[in-house]
Amino acid sequence: MNEATTQNPVHELEPGDPPVGAAARRKVLLEIAVLWLVTLLAIRAVVSVQKLGLPNAVLAAVPFLFIYAPVWLCTRRKVDSYAYRIAIPGFTDTQGWSEALGWCLRVILIVAIPWFVGYHLYQNWVAALLHKMGPVHDLDGGLQVAQRLVTGKLGVLGLDPWHTLTRTVLPRWRVPDDAWLLVPYHVFFVAIPEEFFYRGYLQTRLNEVFPRKFTLFGTKVGWSIPIACLFFAFGHSLVTLRWWHFATFFPGLAFGWLRERTKSPVAGALFHAWCNVTVTWLDTLYGIR
Repeated sequence: MNEATTQNPVHELEPGDPPVGAAARRKVLLEIAVLWLVTLLAIRAVVSVQKLGLPNAVLAAVPFLFIYAPVWLCTRRKVDSYAYRIAIPGFTDTQGWSEALGWCLRVILIVAIPWFVGYHLYQNWVAALLHKMGPVHDLDGGLQVAQRLVTGKLGVLGLDPWHTLTRTVLPRWRVPDDAWLLVPYHVFFVAIPEEFFYRGYLQTRLNEVFPRKFTLFGTKVGWSIPIACLFFAFGHSLVTLRWWHFATFFPGLAFGWLRERTKSPVAGALFHAWCNVTVTWLDTLYGIR
């Protein structure tokens, strides 16, 4: 970085710092909203063009945009992009990778069993729901099913709710397509670029105007985490619309907490990749994919 790009060092607000005015907050929110919108629309364009028959190599532009769009903005703002936690440890930096992996594993140990149990119950409930619904051919039929579901007349759980929620669908051993590529793909192509963008730049930038005045599990956090998670969740739908994208808000909270705890997006990126790989395996075992 040249001297001109380091004149305005990042200052993440701490409790007791002078409050930031509403105008400054609006400016930052507008800045990151424009960055988010332009970047995600560019990514949508890349994905759409690739679907026309271009080789998958075209999709390499997606992580490039996630990483270098905020770097470009830092250059425009004349600040050091490295101050925004958008760098990974060197591949020989065993201490940096070990610390990130250690925090990732701690979170996995906490969430894995509840997640697996919840996933199993959810898939069994969905299977029972689809069986009770039968074929829905039009909007009126869908509205009738929704009304019966809301009023409890659909009887999804039946006479034996425990059996319905645990035995309707059981996993069967299957292997995802290109299973050997799942981990490197989700670590380096998906999770690290996305975490650099959302937690490395957006969350850090928000910390400059939203003080971290709360303490969660011994770590100072602020409104920057849920705000960045909203951008994260809706960003998925801006590229490809899926009804369940709102749910990505919730693991995003853990990614954001890990960024605050470790002062780096890498631990969150590793956990992000674990979530993606785990969902792929579970969906395959339950016959969803």
